[in-house]
Amino acid sequence: MQFDVMRFPSYAFDPSTGVATFDYALDSLSFTETITFPLADGDIPDTFYRVLELLHVVAGVSYYKVGAPPRIEAPRAYPAEASALFDAVYSQGLGEYAYVNQLPHVLSLSVDVPGVSAPAAPVDNADKRPLSAVGGGKDSIVTLEILRAAGLDPVPFSVNPNHVIENVNAASGLPALAARRKLDPKLFELNKAGARNGHIPVTAINSLIAIATAVLHGLGPVVMSNERSASDPNLIWNGHEINHQWSKGVAAEGLLRAAVTAHAGLTEPYFSLLRSLSELHIAQLYARFDRYDDVVTSCNKAFKLHDPTARWCGDCPKCRFVALAMAPAMPRERLTRIFGRDLFADPAQVPGYLELLGIDAHKPFECVGEVEESLVALTMLADDPQWADAPVVTALRAAVPAAGWAAADRAAVLMPGGKTFVPPAYAKALSAFL
Repeated sequence: MQFDVMRFPSYAFDPSTGVATFDYALDSLSFTETITFPLADGDIPDTFYRVLELLHVVAGVSYYKVGAPPRIEAPRAYPAEASALFDAVYSQGLGEYAYVNQLPHVLSLSVDVPGVSAPAAPVDNADKRPLSAVGGGKDSIVTLEILRAAGLDPVPFSVNPNHVIENVNAASGLPALAARRKLDPKLFELNKAGARNGHIPVTAINSLIAIATAVLHGLGPVVMSNERSASDPNLIWNGHEINHQWSKGVAAEGLLRAAVTAHAGLTEPYFSLLRSLSELHIAQLYARFDRYDDVVTSCNKAFKLHDPTARWCGDCPKCRFVALAMAPAMPRERLTRIFGRDLFADPAQVPGYLELLGIDAHKPFECVGEVEESLVALTMLADDPQWADAPVVTALRAAVPAAGWAAADRAAVLMPGGKTFVPPAYAKALSAFL
């Protein structure tokens, strides 16, 4: 399918139902998606509608990928900060899509914005209760517990929560909010017919849905749980970094914060509490909370299974990496109970682990940590009697070259560091927890 331009005809919100509708057009091909927000009492603030105006453009990536037209025309004027976010979402955020579909023009996309609007008046929300995004994995669990320990009274939030997320919320004991996003069914019909498809920067979309929900309910900043390694690219293609986790990375976080502050006025819209930490460090923090062991999962395949008891497929990069990150922090019996199997006793897992270690291929297109993190975790297992003789650990030790071991800097991986946008009160809460 060839298209010339993508446009954003209109959007609307019904306060009586909480349903927002967003219209999109690729030439004459039209789409409409809906997002249902949890209803709240009181008037709808103008700030909410301004966040929806950002969401309208960002959520359009789901429809852009059908035909990847060379032109994208925004529906209204926006501040320069919003334009910068749009350009990045449609180029860097679609980097993996461009690579897989061999569409280099996508890497240089820019969104045509008809004019530059003035920044919005400031809206001080910094001291209100945080809305904490929950995905069902170890990271968001750690964030919830840090916020709870600091007395910040977090409200769990998710988009399209499944049984895994609902069980994690129940285990936390905290009342949660949720939004429902429904893509236009026509998109799935086109995909079945052979239209282009691929990975999109969904975290950017869900983050704006969360920010809009927080505004609607009179809450404070949205707190994410994206880690330091999310900024690490998978590979370089045509001179551009291709990062499966781009919208979880620190650059995307900064762009989204700036856009929301400029266009909607929120003084503290959104940040990742765990940004300074490695996945390995976060796994050590998770190990303090065994009450989530029967509900936690980070496996994306499990989310798609119809079995409500399924949490880990046991045969994907995410399962392998999370097991590797958790293993140094807990007894082997506990890890086996969490996953329902002992991945390190299964030699069939070795090829997948070689990818995580950067030996046989580039880092997988999944939400996994840096190669160095995997190497450090392996060195920790090799030094631990309960893991040292496991078949997978033995095989991986033999496969890693001397240069690989030399690159495994345990202190650097486990030391907090790097750029963050964490406000002082939240930084204090994190520091007290480490």
